[in-house]
Amino acid sequence: MADNDNRQMQKVIVFELVNKEYAIPVEYVLSIEKVSTITRVPGVEPFVMGVINLKGTITPIIDLRMRFGLEQKEYDESSRIIIISFNEFEVGLIVDSARDVLEFPADLIEPQPKVIGMQEIDFINGVVKVDKRLLILIKLERILQVLGTTQSI
Repeated sequence: MADNDNRQMQKVIVFELVNKEYAIPVEYVLSIEKVSTITRVPGVEPFVMGVINLKGTITPIIDLRMRFGLEQKEYDESSRIIIISFNEFEVGLIVDSARDVLEFPADLIEPQPKVIGMQEIDFINGVVKVDKRLLILIKLERILQVLGTTQSI
């Protein structure tokens, strides 16, 4: 029992894309918003859907399905924008749904799987099994690299 008390815990926000569960460490998440009007910006990568004005802050929005090279779908009532702060930069990530918050021992995290044909493999930091669920931990620095947010990492 004492070993469990000394284990470093990882708390994550769980979200879904194409029936898979992904996770972002909760310390990067500022808020979770419904998808609203997004203003297109010319000359950006196709997966950058544009910007929103969120409480006075202009925030770029990335469609994670497009960023991972997954099939596209229309946004619906369950679609969400997860607003994150990473390397002093705020960005929104559009996901199919945001499910819940989970906490688990950090030593349960396994390295990214070597799965041939998995389109999003470059964006995976590791995987973790929590009860009967398999969560894919995403690599924020890789996802946001194109926005110039990782220069000081």
